[in-house]
Amino acid sequence: MRLNRSPLLVTSGLATTQCRPHSKMRAPGLSLLSGLSLLSGLALAACSTVPPLPPAPLEPEAQSYSTNLPPYRIQVGDVLDIRLLLNPELNEEVSVRPDGHISTTVVPDAVAYGRTPAELADTLRSGYSKELQKPRLNVVVRSFAPTRVYVGGEVNTPGEFITVGPTLTLSQAISRAGGTKLSSDEGSVYIIRRGPKDQPEFLGVNWNGVRMGRDTSADVRLAPYDVVYVPKLGIAEVYKWYNQYIQQFANPSFGFSYLVGPQGASSVVTQPSAPAAAATGSSTR
Repeated sequence: MRLNRSPLLVTSGLATTQCRPHSKMRAPGLSLLSGLSLLSGLALAACSTVPPLPPAPLEPEAQSYSTNLPPYRIQVGDVLDIRLLLNPELNEEVSVRPDGHISTTVVPDAVAYGRTPAELADTLRSGYSKELQKPRLNVVVRSFAPTRVYVGGEVNTPGEFITVGPTLTLSQAISRAGGTKLSSDEGSVYIIRRGPKDQPEFLGVNWNGVRMGRDTSADVRLAPYDVVYVPKLGIAEVYKWYNQYIQQFANPSFGFSYLVGPQGASSVVTQPSAPAAAATGSSTR
């Protein structure tokens, strides 16, 4: 590439700049590319990705949170009180087993996991009615087992996150994990959930709709033991493969050459890549 002394016009979406190459410029293309990159970055920064949003109230509404919560469903590890009003001698405390079932003195086996206390009480009344007339039975959750969700993939602190009470939402879980990395594919986040017969299901979510403030319904509430997975960008996978199978062993060197100086007194400069330059400690001029 040869240089001349004529002015050079650089036009972008923001401005038109007149540039004159310096007589001692070593790599004339680099300044031009740097200027274009800067102007492009300024143009992108001027565009907001978040739409106009209503202002947050000074104080949250008193019942806006509690009234919208789903009914509590019994979890593995919960401790339950089985209480019979007219037959207190049959009152007992039971724990929900790892298989999601409970056992009482009268009902040897009943499914508790995933049911509300009222639903479990209806099931037990049916069993107790075989021994008692019109049993008045209630189920009270004495202690709550913590719920667990997991976040993996391209997040800063992947792992298990334990809460007591309602499970985390999608945004809460990713925030607990320290947010996503630059190498994450934020448009392909998905959930792994155990379905019927303990078979895994893959469920898509609209994380970009949450991140950019465009879809309030996209911030779904997770189920216990859900796994939120943030995949890696395709270009990051390519770089990982290149670094693992080529750069670590072959250590390839890529470079380019260009001409500097006025006509008739030009010289050739060869610019090696960074790994090769570090290995040789010099460049050819």
